[in-house]
Amino acid sequence: MTASTQHAALIDFVRDIYGPDPLPLHRPVFEGNERRYLVDCIDSNFVSSVGARVTEFETQIAAFAGARHGVATVNGTAALHAALLLSGVARGEEVISQALTFIATANAISYIGARPVFIDVDRDTLGMSPEALRGWLEVNTRRENGRCVNAASGARIAACVPMHTFGLPCRIAEIAEICTEYGIPLIEDTAESLGSYVGARHTGTFGQIAAFSFNGNKIITTGGGGMIVTDDAELSARAKHLTTTAKRPHPYEFFHDEIGYNYRLPNLNAALGVAQMETLPEMLKIKAEVAARYREFCALHGFTFIDARAGTTANYWLNAILLEDRAARDALLEASNAAGVMTRPIWRLMTELPMYENCQNDGLDNARWLVDRVVNLPSSVPESEFGRLKP
Repeated sequence: MTASTQHAALIDFVRDIYGPDPLPLHRPVFEGNERRYLVDCIDSNFVSSVGARVTEFETQIAAFAGARHGVATVNGTAALHAALLLSGVARGEEVISQALTFIATANAISYIGARPVFIDVDRDTLGMSPEALRGWLEVNTRRENGRCVNAASGARIAACVPMHTFGLPCRIAEIAEICTEYGIPLIEDTAESLGSYVGARHTGTFGQIAAFSFNGNKIITTGGGGMIVTDDAELSARAKHLTTTAKRPHPYEFFHDEIGYNYRLPNLNAALGVAQMETLPEMLKIKAEVAARYREFCALHGFTFIDARAGTTANYWLNAILLEDRAARDALLEASNAAGVMTRPIWRLMTELPMYENCQNDGLDNARWLVDRVVNLPSSVPESEFGRLKP
């Protein structure tokens, strides 16, 4: 089968699922109670960062993820920034993450004045490799006064932030064990993995804190929006304080006891989230069915579908395939986008961006290999399935 024949077959297959182009990569679906809850919210006059829907949405997300507490934020980047602050990351310290990630992961570290250290990923999960993490720590760190310190820079390794890329769970249990061994706080970047599990355990519950995103392109959306989840009641209370401008509760006085952030999610956005959560279980089933169709197509047409590894369940937020090399990747990207079917490469590595090009890394061999080969395919819930999303 020639490359052009492969491309044509894939384009036709995507159109068969989603209908006529132009076809976006992932679009939001509002087929439940979104309009009703928004109107209720407007009628109540509680449209900003105080309102019953905010608390309801926090409770829903925490319960769904199997965490004790949720604190809603204005977006996922704010949630991650706050999570780093809550974990004690300070200016001049270092945070281990992956170079194969969306820019928000690295930016949140930089907001604090900390420096990212980039570790390689596994080819099958696209997420941080525990083998690479251990290898880097063994060679590059020392113990000093009970802390893990970078031997070259002398800076404390203040946190580790792996990401569950495209909703594919990384080897988070192994990463958590390594972080415990080295005394490094673990923060999960779960921006893309609502509805993804390792065994029966939801992503975001392996570290002390995690950060979800509800951007317009995520599996459910609040327009913008994020969520901190944790089992620690003190961290949760501090998260709410820090993200509410650090204002002490009082009937009328304005007293702020530290530098805080105006990061709370508005009630209007939370109303969308509450409605979206009602349809999430059925949405996850539909997403798994779409992934199964892609899996079968790829097996018949010479593409490699990137699947969840054994023992894990992905939410299949964005389906992805592997091409032979960068030339094959680019040829598919050009053909599909010219035909009105949106496909995308994976992100550029953080170390290829000017603000992070001098950050310490371990060579990133697998990450570089993946950048040359990964293509995302349209992954929305098809319109033909909307009837199943009525709560």
